[in-house]
Amino acid sequence: MPSWLQSIPVWAQTAGLLTLANVFMTFAWYGHLKNMQHRAWYLAALVSWSIALFEYMLQVPANRIGASSLTLPQLKIMQEVITLLVFIPFVVLYMKQPLKLDYLWAALCMLGAVYFIFRS
Repeated sequence: MPSWLQSIPVWAQTAGLLTLANVFMTFAWYGHLKNMQHRAWYLAALVSWSIALFEYMLQVPANRIGASSLTLPQLKIMQEVITLLVFIPFVVLYMKQPLKLDYLWAALCMLGAVYFIFRS
């Protein structure tokens, strides 16, 4: 591991990789709904699997790095919060759906989950 990378805290390395992984996964899961609506489902699945490969190439190292200092429940909650943080801009900016107040309520619930899972 490069020395500059060792200076970054484990939680930040994990969060960064999980964020990048979630961008790929969000496009793999939902991007075809915008771009491939008139194509056969199996073509959309093949494209999605191709995109998801990159997600796994980032997610697996992220979880291995994170597991060195975080518990599995902490990793899972971190993943879920990042998923929401990536998904909301995707829905609003890419899929052109309206921003809803419900997203704020969901985020507040996630903050509660973060509090309970990370408290000492």
